[in-house]
Amino acid sequence: VVIDHHDGYSTVYAHNAKLLVSLGHQVNKGEAIAEVGQVGRLAALYFEVRQHGQAHDPLHYLPK
Repeated sequence: VVIDHHDGYSTVYAHNAKLLVSLGHQVNKGEAIAEVGQVGRLAALYFEVRQHGQAHDPLHYLPK
């Protein structure tokens, strides 16, 4: 799932078990977009922040 934030930023969510949104769906803050998947026996989520298409470390954007 890629969410375009319309300010040059987008966020990417991968390794999902089930998608809860589809192309063109507008999401609201706090809305579920997917169910977390598994890699082996572990729950896994891939999260990425992009600015103008360039990937950045998401830890810089998350609250401390």
